[in-house]
Amino acid sequence: MDQSDVAGDLADILLTEEQLGSRLDEMAAQIDADYAGKDLLLVGVLKGAVMVMADLSRRLHHPVSMDWMAVSSYGSGTKSSGVVRILKDLDTDLSGRNVLIAEDIIDSGLTLSWLVQNLRSRGPESVEIATMLRKPDAAKVEVDVKYVGFDIPNEFVVGYGLDYAEKYRNLPFIGTLAPHVYA
Repeated sequence: MDQSDVAGDLADILLTEEQLGSRLDEMAAQIDADYAGKDLLLVGVLKGAVMVMADLSRRLHHPVSMDWMAVSSYGSGTKSSGVVRILKDLDTDLSGRNVLIAEDIIDSGLTLSWLVQNLRSRGPESVEIATMLRKPDAAKVEVDVKYVGFDIPNEFVVGYGLDYAEKYRNLPFIGTLAPHVYA
């Protein structure tokens, strides 16, 4: 899928496939340096983090383990309340492990803040976060993020794992959705 397939649905291309790949290379190099000689478990948050976790893991130069979680936050409409339910839990014991949560985007930070506390309660050596996108203007709680791809404006974005009504996840870039699509 490319831009021509969804041209009428997008207002703008925010980050190209090349920009995403270049930043992932930089993030992977830093992660490799930070975790040299250490066992690393990547934890992806379904569904959005699939692209980020797959591409990031392929850029790392040492073996990693991977696991997935699916969580749902309750709220009104499109707003998260921070009340979270685990839909799919990890299969891996975190005791003594170095955990790196791979995320697609951090908006309010409410769900991720809950998730970090939940994972820390399971006895890991460390819990850190890597995210492709962060919206500083949307933050409701402070979340310590070790690796950030890009800070972006508080706009509705799709592509590279991010969806609207389960569509647009397979775009290789990040774009802003035209208002007529979700109005």
